[in-house]
Amino acid sequence: MEGGGVAEKQASYTYWVRETREDAAPLPVPRKLSADDISKQPQPNTLGSVWNQAGTWEERNLNSWASNRIKELLKSIDSLEFSNGKAYIDDVSKCSGDAFLVTVRNKKRVGYTYELTLKFKGEWLIQNENKKIKGHLDIPEFSFGELEDLQVEVSLSEEKDLAAKDRMQICKDLRTFLIPIREKLMDFEQELKDR
Repeated sequence: MEGGGVAEKQASYTYWVRETREDAAPLPVPRKLSADDISKQPQPNTLGSVWNQAGTWEERNLNSWASNRIKELLKSIDSLEFSNGKAYIDDVSKCSGDAFLVTVRNKKRVGYTYELTLKFKGEWLIQNENKKIKGHLDIPEFSFGELEDLQVEVSLSEEKDLAAKDRMQICKDLRTFLIPIREKLMDFEQELKDR
C-alpha cells in the first residue's frame, strides 16, 4: 500500500454476472411448442372435477347414492334362525344421515354418518304356540371407521301378552342381526372408498 495505491481484490463470487464468459452456458432461447410437443408431455393424474385440476378442495354430496345403497344392502340380509324361532328384515324404515367424498390436495377422502331403523317380522315358539312378532331394530348414529362399535336396540311392537323371560330371549335373539348388519355396512364402506 505504499505509494497511496489501493490493492484490487478479485471477488471469488459475484451475485449478478454482468459479463458473458466463454465457459458459461448459452442463454435460453424461447421457442413455440408444436401440437406434437404438447401431446408428448405427461398429463398429471388428477382427482375430482375438470375445473379443479390442482385438486385443492372439492366436496361431493353422496347422500342419495349412499341412502339407496344402504337400504339395498340391508334388505338383502337373509332371515335368521334361532333356537325357538326365526326373523327377517322386512324394511328399512329410517335411513338418515350424510355421506360425502372430499378431494383435498389431490387425495380422496370419504366419510359418512347415519342412523337406521329396520323393521323386522318373525315367528317364535312360545309356550307351545307360534307367535308372530313385529318390531324394529334401531341403530344409533354410526360413522366411517366405527363399525366395530355398532350397537342395536330392539323394540317389540306386540309385547303385551309376552312374559318378561320370553321378551328378553326374543330381544337377545334379534341382537344377533348385528353381525350381518355390520358385514353389509362394511361392504358399503368399501364401495364408498372405491367411488
